[in-house]
Amino acid sequence: MDDALQITTLISIWLSLLMSLTTLVGAIYFWLRHSKVLVKITPLKRYPKVTLVVPAHNEELVISKTTQAILNLNYPADRLEVFIYADNCSDGTAKVAQKIISQYPERRANIQVIERTGTGGKAGVLNDALKIAHGEYLGVYDADAMPEENALYFLVKKILENPEKYKAAFGRNKTRNARQNFLTKCINQEIVVTQRIQHCGIWQLFKIGRIPGTNFIINTDYVRSIGGWRNGALTEDTDISFKIMGSGSLIALAYNSEAFQQEPERLKDYYFQRLRWAKGNYEVVINNFHHLFDKSNWRVKLETIYYSCTFFWFNLAIVLSDIIFIANLSALIIHIWDPTVELPFTISRSNILLAQILLFNWLLMILLYILQINVAMNTQYGQSTNEQLWLSLASYFTYSQLFIVVSVHAVNSVMMDHIFHRDSTKWVKTKRFAD
Repeated sequence: MDDALQITTLISIWLSLLMSLTTLVGAIYFWLRHSKVLVKITPLKRYPKVTLVVPAHNEELVISKTTQAILNLNYPADRLEVFIYADNCSDGTAKVAQKIISQYPERRANIQVIERTGTGGKAGVLNDALKIAHGEYLGVYDADAMPEENALYFLVKKILENPEKYKAAFGRNKTRNARQNFLTKCINQEIVVTQRIQHCGIWQLFKIGRIPGTNFIINTDYVRSIGGWRNGALTEDTDISFKIMGSGSLIALAYNSEAFQQEPERLKDYYFQRLRWAKGNYEVVINNFHHLFDKSNWRVKLETIYYSCTFFWFNLAIVLSDIIFIANLSALIIHIWDPTVELPFTISRSNILLAQILLFNWLLMILLYILQINVAMNTQYGQSTNEQLWLSLASYFTYSQLFIVVSVHAVNSVMMDHIFHRDSTKWVKTKRFAD
């Protein structure tokens, strides 16, 4: 039984490495095709009206720059409608936004600051906006996400390539406080890998897109047809991504569209933000797991397999392999002084084959982790440096291990929420910083 468990753990680790390597190959192919393409800003064949929504809960520290960035977008003012929601705010979010808007008299007619007291969190805000939106497309920018001048232009340009098939388009998000401290430097690497490797690789190989929560647009009538966002969803972006794929439509990648978002600068804020995300993703897996056995399209099934493996199977395999590896390594060290100590985990009691294989697996995981980060950094101007190489090595032993802790906590929390019928929509707000 022990041997079977250990061998299953090894095979699981190899499958996770294969999945990561496949995505990396897809991303490399994507960037080989696109890195030398000269991007030009030319007039679009048409400019559909877009309703932009900014959900903001106590965001007075960051709403100013985000509002300015939206007002400076390279998109016709008469084709743009903006709703800034001060959602259950107890600070000056609404006043700060109004002050910035007053500096742009030519756009004041098309932008509203709405002080909201409803429920449902971000999903509730988006559903409220959906009821009054006049745009053909509805776009979302988080309160800390500053869109680059042409961000909306590229989103619209991409979706107009095939508006019948592309029901949504999403861009990339970059860390605006990446140099603040060790934590934000590690988060920056994670974000770059997610945007430049995972999103690009999966789009290149399977034409699968994942709405990232900010810097995206979606067909307004289509959202209405599927009932909008699920109120209280902890990761409303992943939730609606499954709905879009389930209908046979696509979420297109507009890789030139960029927004700059503020990331947590304190470990506590980071932990609870990622815990919320992990809980939301576990909920999405649980809610969509049945698609593996019904007549859903292959993209939904593939995405369900990806999330199930990433958040359940592979996480468990990594935890088990770490336990086995650390236990064997500790026994080997103790064996130097006490020859009677034997390895607790071996494929047979008379050899150290398993310890050798686990060491090889561990080295492979480190190598692939560093390779992913540095390939991603090479696709982004100014990010590929010697510092990033050493940072990626350090982050493997520190930052990346936090994900395992967060995942275990999230699984336990989701189970307790279901057992005791707790309200899982409450979370600790991510602290913002003036920048």
